Amino acid sequence: MGVFGGTFDPIHIGHLVTAVSVRHELQLDCLLMVVAHDPWQKTASADVTPAQDRFDMVAAAVSGVPGLEASDLELRRPGPSYMADTLRELQDGEPGAELFLIVGSDAARGLPTWNRAEEVRDLATLVVMPRPNHEDESPPAGWRHVEVDVPSIELSSTDIRERVADGRPIHFLVPETVRHLIEERALYCPPG
Repeated sequence: MGVFGGTFDPIHIGHLVTAVSVRHELQLDCLLMVVAHDPWQKTASADVTPAQDRFDMVAAAVSGVPGLEASDLELRRPGPSYMADTLRELQDGEPGAELFLIVGSDAARGLPTWNRAEEVRDLATLVVMPRPNHEDESPPAGWRHVEVDVPSIELSSTDIRERVADGRPIHFLVPETVRHLIEERALYCPPG
């Protein structure tokens, strides 16, 4: 089972290309797109779109894509979202399941700062994705990891939010269903 956790503020084609590529290459039964309820490493320094809006965008993006599922596992837990809790809950729900945690190379660099990092290390094999404009970095010593070749798409959620705020188009950068939700809910638009 693949676990691709994130803020997904918003989800974009780079996330989706990564997800389908990892699922295919590792022949995973399913890949969960786990939306962080309270991404504790981000909410202290930046505004984050409400979790339900972010979940709805992920659900719309993966609808009809074989093997990809939007997961509200972290939305059902109060407080900060910790991957150790998520992996433990998945392992407890499916004992013996092999878990693969997909992270960007920037996140791999910060793994030692994660809450209960050693528990995450023990519960899952890492799949480290290179991020555009970041050095490729391997996980810290002692972490099981695999490499998957994924097309590099230079795009970030920050780029999408800035484009919407500036009134620029986001067609083809996010699925149409996501673009419609952003427009309908006036997400990322300047106040007023």
